Amino acid sequence: MLSKDKMARINELARKSKNEGLTPAEAKEQSQLRSEYLQAFRASMKKTIENVRVIDTEGNDVTPEKIKQIQNKKRLH
Repeated sequence: MLSKDKMARINELARKSKNEGLTPAEAKEQSQLRSEYLQAFRASMKKTIENVRVIDTEGNDVTPEKIKQIQNKKRLH
């Protein structure tokens, strides 16, 4: 994920945007930081999903085939 400093800056710019508006430079910075945040979030989510194993109530592995293929390729499970 993003550093605490960057997250604090994202939140600061969001508050400023709501209260008084942003300068063009601040709007560009905000857009860049949001893009960075989304990229980090998506990478984290992808990693999480690739490491998931789905088990039904009867104890059967019902992990989708596509995820099983990724896990086999990366030798995760």
